[in-house]
Amino acid sequence: MSTKIAIACEICRNRIKSTNSKEERLAIKKYCKVCKKHTMHKEEK
Repeated sequence: MSTKIAIACEICRNRIKSTNSKEERLAIKKYCKVCKKHTMHKEEK
């Protein structure tokens, strides 16, 4: 079952809502609207 999580940009800490169906922490490279470039995003608690 998918659960809603928050992923945050490592540079500006802007949070984005997403869904995750895995137990491990999510870490992806994604476009940040605030930084205006691709940055690493990690799952927040």
